[in-house]
Amino acid sequence: MNITAKITGIKYDVTLAKELPAFRLNDFDINNSPPACIIHDGKNAFAVSKWVSPKRTRSYPYERVYNTLNLSKKITIIPVVKDEGAAGDRDFLQWDSISLMSLLDVYVILAYYTSASKNENKIKRQKLDSAYILSKIKEIKQYHSSSLHWNLNELKTNLHDVIDKVKSSYRQMEKSTGIKFHGVDGLDNFKNEIGEDVSRFMKFSRGKAEKAQGREYVTIQPKENLSSKTKAKIPITNYLGGQYFFTVDEVSRSKENLKLIEKKHSKIDLLPAKGDIIDGVVKMILFSNLTDTQADGKEVNCKPVLELTSFQIKSSIDSNSSEITTARFFKENGVTASKAAFFRKLFKEAKANNFTVNIKQAND
Repeated sequence: MNITAKITGIKYDVTLAKELPAFRLNDFDINNSPPACIIHDGKNAFAVSKWVSPKRTRSYPYERVYNTLNLSKKITIIPVVKDEGAAGDRDFLQWDSISLMSLLDVYVILAYYTSASKNENKIKRQKLDSAYILSKIKEIKQYHSSSLHWNLNELKTNLHDVIDKVKSSYRQMEKSTGIKFHGVDGLDNFKNEIGEDVSRFMKFSRGKAEKAQGREYVTIQPKENLSSKTKAKIPITNYLGGQYFFTVDEVSRSKENLKLIEKKHSKIDLLPAKGDIIDGVVKMILFSNLTDTQADGKEVNCKPVLELTSFQIKSSIDSNSSEITTARFFKENGVTASKAAFFRKLFKEAKANNFTVNIKQAND
């Protein structure tokens, strides 16, 4: 099935975001900070999250960003490149990450690592340049244009310099650790391909994303349990002129309605982990804001669904079930009071944002 859609803006009510610890701006050190926090200077406050890799599917940063969405000024810190050594992976920043953060009204700081420790034939505990990040946060404090304007401007005016810092830092880490890294040709190619033209960066990233999407399309992940092999590719055009390249776990079409089903599965526990669920919720933020959705060239009504499964679950409920049915389900499955409270908040969020949460037993 060929599905296309557009996003013209994001409207979403967040209820599951956790309370964040607060730190003073001048005392802030990104390497010692939690995944998400609030920093303040007595007058201004910012919600700050950090990615541990530029590759979204490797580090699942969406929960970190999600927990900052309730604050008016949001910042996320993304390393432009993460190289684990020639024997490990090397990941690069993607255009879609910047585009998604702009849609969510999040300012992006393009960051780089400056030190690490040796771990056999790779490196570990990479540390970001905290002084540089603090200087960029202070710039944002004085910045009065939109996150979109900031993010595009950083790509045009600062990304090349950051890549040069990446090259210099990894050369120094190679000397200090004795670990050989991937060659600089890849970094030079990255720098040259993206140029100072954002459209070139979009095209460069799009090629990589399409290849990754093609691999995901034919792969069932361990945290998925699909009732049918109906994965579908969805290129989503946004108002920036770029595209997301998403794969939805399942699709189900009936007349004018199209269900986009994101699956989260637990192989061992009764229910998927909170982090995985929030990762799915961020997909719901996107899917619940789709417009002009078409399937095989025909307009359809998009019905986003977050489906949570395991083999241990008895019976099933969804976010539209009555309180009596929901309470019976929690009791029958031995769901703790704290987890039951979390799922009730999740159901509330689903109702407020026009998507559905299903909890059911997985298929064999």
